[in-house]
Amino acid sequence: MLLASGADLQSINPLVAVHPLAKQVQNHVLFLTIAALDSALQPVPRLAAWDWREGRTALRLHLRRDVRWHDGVPTTAADVQWTLHRARDAAVAYPRAGDLRAFAAVTVADSFTVDIRFDGPQPVFPDVLTDLAILPAHLLADVPPERLRAAAYNLAPVGNGPFEFVAYRPNQRWEFQRRADFPPALGTPAIERFVVVVVDEPATKLAALTSGELDVAGISPAHTGFVRDNPGLRVVDYPIALSYGVVFNLRRAPFDVPDVRRALSRAVDRQAIIEGYLYGFGTTAAGPVHPEHPWHVALDPVAHAPAEAAMMLDAAGFPAGTDGRRDLAFDLLTVGSGDLALEQMLAAQWRAVGVTVRIRRVELATFLAIAQGPARDFDALVTGIPGVLSLGHVAALYGADGPLAYAGYAAPDLRQAFERVRRATGEAALADAWRDVQVAIARGEPTAWLYHARGVQGVSRRIEGLRMDLRGELAGIAGWRVGAGAGGGP
Repeated sequence: MLLASGADLQSINPLVAVHPLAKQVQNHVLFLTIAALDSALQPVPRLAAWDWREGRTALRLHLRRDVRWHDGVPTTAADVQWTLHRARDAAVAYPRAGDLRAFAAVTVADSFTVDIRFDGPQPVFPDVLTDLAILPAHLLADVPPERLRAAAYNLAPVGNGPFEFVAYRPNQRWEFQRRADFPPALGTPAIERFVVVVVDEPATKLAALTSGELDVAGISPAHTGFVRDNPGLRVVDYPIALSYGVVFNLRRAPFDVPDVRRALSRAVDRQAIIEGYLYGFGTTAAGPVHPEHPWHVALDPVAHAPAEAAMMLDAAGFPAGTDGRRDLAFDLLTVGSGDLALEQMLAAQWRAVGVTVRIRRVELATFLAIAQGPARDFDALVTGIPGVLSLGHVAALYGADGPLAYAGYAAPDLRQAFERVRRATGEAALADAWRDVQVAIARGEPTAWLYHARGVQGVSRRIEGLRMDLRGELAGIAGWRVGAGAGGGP
């Protein structure tokens, strides 16, 4: 079966990849994580089972003995140890390295047993172990940490998951083949071949879907009626852990002034964006955590108040001239294609309060280089942020440094809330601390959160058993089937 991606995955090495679909391919197609999240977002064994020891300051992992790398080598404790050590190495710049700060030591007890010692009692199973897929040490141990991003392995990976890598054509496709020897207890997929096809233009993607060249493709909400009218297709929509917002670069004036950020946020009509841009496939966001997550805080949404925004900008030193314009202009960095409807709506809403916005569109690799590079050479950017309760993701997003430190925000109340997260000794205390984090972020408004997205996919009716949820598009891929009379490959 063929699934469309709007951009090349570039790399599916779990230590360096940031593309959301690349993460899905890593964790559900090519590799195995220590644990997986069930539909209730609770960790369940995948590569390993575990037991807590020494007052929850140590975790013993018991690896399955029937998992092999696709070159025939067994997956062992050495692979787990190597992956976790590399993820903690600053030279690698693993995006969730912050989640591993509490890992004091990772040792091998025997070939299939790993002991993780923490710097204090852990309130819950480490979420990062449900996200970081394990890599083959025997193929990567000789690659220096600073060279991992350029390793040849990234473009021809050897995994241990239900599908093995077959071929990669840059900016065209990634191809995978089902492994006949994958342990049935872990969910043997019914699909024989799985192909990610790169299609960056929405119109081209839609045409390929309707012609039968694609089986699954993300579609614009505007096209759902057209897809529903096609008897060979159906629309699947589902919550995704991706919260969209405008991230202001607080290292630059005037975004270091809270009232300027608040004014720009109040000039945004979120409901108009949800109705006009998403056609209703989204919910208003006031923070980075999805409403379906059990630790979500129901924060008061930022009201659309252009008159208030105008007064706040006046008071902040940006009065409107006789033509209604203000001496306030900035670039909005984005990745996209087509007419950039979201960005155009934002620009129009800010123009209504006298602010000039220049839309700067770049391709994904350039966007990441700008947003994550040492210079942080942008004014503001619009992007989707993974809406998981991850100390690594959220702290790095608002921290002063780190691979995801877009905003450069580290207010005292937020730092204190993060410290409470680190000190939490039980799940209830941890949940309360994460609620404090969300409240602290909302108080400072370093980001103009826009909406919590819903994924919208056009799906061929020959694909059966397809379900998608907050864990991602591919979490249920083992249950997908190609209907009778239809082929399973390209």
